Amino acid sequence: MPKTWFITGASSGLGLEMTQQLLTQGHKVVATIRRAGALTKLAQEYRDRLDIVQLDLVEQESIASAVKDSFQRHGRIDVIVSNAGYGLFGAAEELTNEEIDRQIATNLTGSIHLIRAALPILRGQGGGRIVQVSSEGGQIAYPGFSLYHATKWGIEGFVEAVAQEVAPFGIDFIIAEPGPTGTNFGANLVRATPMDVYDETPAGAVRRAITEGSFEIKGDAARTVAAIISAAESETPPFRLALGSTAYSSISQALSARLSALEVQRGVANSADRQDP
Repeated sequence: MPKTWFITGASSGLGLEMTQQLLTQGHKVVATIRRAGALTKLAQEYRDRLDIVQLDLVEQESIASAVKDSFQRHGRIDVIVSNAGYGLFGAAEELTNEEIDRQIATNLTGSIHLIRAALPILRGQGGGRIVQVSSEGGQIAYPGFSLYHATKWGIEGFVEAVAQEVAPFGIDFIIAEPGPTGTNFGANLVRATPMDVYDETPAGAVRRAITEGSFEIKGDAARTVAAIISAAESETPPFRLALGSTAYSSISQALSARLSALEVQRGVANSADRQDP
């Protein structure tokens, strides 16, 4: 059955691929973009089912009105896809204050404001689904991506709490966690000015791999998006959705290592509990 979807960051990457797949399947899409004219060709082909909204998540005061106006135009929106974001690469010491602030404002704070703007309207319509596009980087970390990981770990923690708050209202969440995927993520990667002192460190090794094109990318964008859509249309979707063999392997290894560390520390953990007199 056709649904109405609201997708941020629809002009490129997974957002563009999702918009195209949904329109092909007969759904309606409210697609937000930062640059006017980014979806001109799609708009000509699907003018009756594609609603284009110009929105930059850094401009937080405009998020609530964009969400409210979209619901008013369409009457009901079934799925909100919080997808907009970008990568920032550089050792923590290399990053500027401006680079840090914009990364957090886009990937974390902007996503938080989007979700908060949608909640009362979804609650009023009797429910809905929110897909937060995170990353394997919301569960593991690569050197050189500290601020990107801070935003992804942060938004996952936010969603985990909010999902419990709004479940009684028929609102549920999916956290999508793709591994490295064949999109234009690398082309849009913001790179801090490098410091020579980090050349022979793990951050320097990752920098060279990205620059030389040897950073392994196994994920297929079309298959990744198809899996997200399938989960979002399921009656009982998974709360977290690891996408791609790299994501599955890296997240599994990280979780296993944490569990092993907890087992070692069990006695210390128990000793922190209050003891009955």
